[in-house]
Amino acid sequence: MRIIYSDAHEAHVPRFDLIDGELREPAEGPFRAHAVLQGVTEAGIGAVEAPRDFGVEPLLSVHSRAYVDFLASAWDDWAAAYGGGADALPLARVQHDMRRDRIPRSIDGRLSYFSFDIGSPITPGTWTAALASAHCALTAAERVADGERAAFALGRPGGHHAGVDYYAGYCYLAIESLAAERLIARGAGRVAILDVDYHHGNGPQSIFYRRGDVFYGSIHGDPADEYPFFTGYADETGEGAGEGATLNIPLPFGTGWDAYEPALRRLLAAVRAFGPDALVIAMGVDTHKDDPISRFRLEIDHYPRIGAAIANLGLPTVWINGGGYDREALRRGVPAMLSGFEGGL
Repeated sequence: MRIIYSDAHEAHVPRFDLIDGELREPAEGPFRAHAVLQGVTEAGIGAVEAPRDFGVEPLLSVHSRAYVDFLASAWDDWAAAYGGGADALPLARVQHDMRRDRIPRSIDGRLSYFSFDIGSPITPGTWTAALASAHCALTAAERVADGERAAFALGRPGGHHAGVDYYAGYCYLAIESLAAERLIARGAGRVAILDVDYHHGNGPQSIFYRRGDVFYGSIHGDPADEYPFFTGYADETGEGAGEGATLNIPLPFGTGWDAYEPALRRLLAAVRAFGPDALVIAMGVDTHKDDPISRFRLEIDHYPRIGAAIANLGLPTVWINGGGYDREALRRGVPAMLSGFEGGL
């Protein structure tokens, strides 16, 4: 399996995180990618290579031009306005009864317009890291489109909370969606995105909700209690051409393998019924019992079973690095899932 990795992720270093009403040491930081790289290297998963530079244009297959332009310039505009002494955070929220037909001129207004939450700071290196993460995903998709069974995009920051024109949940570019679009551009008639991160992927769901060529399925913490709160309910199944191409399986706090495993079987059955030509996996080991910001109770030895079950679909697969905020769970859990996949057929 090819492992696509760029140390450009180290440019994105948030100074703090807002957790439970307190400013704390960030849950999301460079240590996450370092731990995963250490784990897959120790496990001998595959050869590590740098991503290809695709430039900016492929981002427009998923994101609006206005959003890409904003993200590329946001830090410089923030620093010009305030000196760059702190991370850039939004000041307000666009509500459903307010105007979205005008993008504000000030950086405070644009940060507010293009963001979903206040827990995703923009730093001096956010654009550099996010673009490199997107290039990792695109390179992995290219490898699979060229005939390799699987590739792993070990990028950071992640992507499954980013939408067409907003960032959220530590995610700035919709890297899973970019990989799916790349596979379609390279000839896949249908693609399935399987999301096994603890949180619901509001990004790919919203991007493909009205399309019939991309299936999105997720097992996640119930949004009645868990971020992102406003998407991921079981009655969200797609609209128009996409009706039936979305499957959400929300599960309660404390979910362990006894409840997770039948949910996984249900999700994989839905993928088989959809009949995709390729898979994109929104990976996450924040389902582990030791994760500091998540509420499932999986153990390390459950991850090879998840990987093997996905392998048994028998499809070309792009793996995308996602959630997980406990260093040891990342170091052991990610290679465990990938090893299960490699040995699963």
